[in-house]
Amino acid sequence: MFLKRIELSGFKSFADRTELEFVRGITAVVGPNGSGKSNISDGIRWVLGEQSAKSLRGGNMQDIIFAGSDSRKAVNIGEVSLTLDNQDKALPLDFSEVTVTRRVHRNGDSEYLINKQPCRLKDITELFMDTGIGKEAYSIIGQGRIEEILSTRSEDRRGIFEEASGIVKYKSRKKRSAEEA
Repeated sequence: MFLKRIELSGFKSFADRTELEFVRGITAVVGPNGSGKSNISDGIRWVLGEQSAKSLRGGNMQDIIFAGSDSRKAVNIGEVSLTLDNQDKALPLDFSEVTVTRRVHRNGDSEYLINKQPCRLKDITELFMDTGIGKEAYSIIGQGRIEEILSTRSEDRRGIFEEASGIVKYKSRKKRSAEEA
C-alpha cells in the first residue's frame, strides 16, 4: 500500500482544487516558507481523523477552511481526499484503490467517505488500525513532532510502538469488549 494521490480543495491555503500525484520511491515536497508544505501533511492527518484544531495549527475546525485573502473571497467547504494503492490488500477492502475523503462545511457540518460512500469517523479509524497509517501513526510525523517524540516520557511513546507492532486494533477491541461487559 502506498499513497498515490492527495486532493485538497478549500483546505487552508489551497483555495482551488489541487492534486498531488505520488509515485513509488521517495517523494519530497519543497518550497519557500509559507507555500503550504505543512498544510499538505496537516491535510493528510485531518482526513485520517485528526479532531484537534490545535494540532492542525488552528483555533477551531472552521479555521482549516480557506478564509479568503485580499484578492479572493472565502470558500464554504474544505475537503481533502487521499487515494491509496491497495493492490496488496493491506486494507481490508476489495478494491485495488481506496479513496478516503473528509469534508467540513463552514456551518460546522462534516462528512466522511470511503470510495465516495458515506461512513463514520470510526470506520476510517478502524480501516487504518495496525497499518502504520493514521493521524497519530509513526508514518506521519508533523512539524516539530520529532523532538516531542524523543523528549516524551517512555510511557507516552508507547502508542507509536503499539501502532508499529500492529497491536492497536487488538487493544481497541479488548477495551471495547470490557466496556460492553
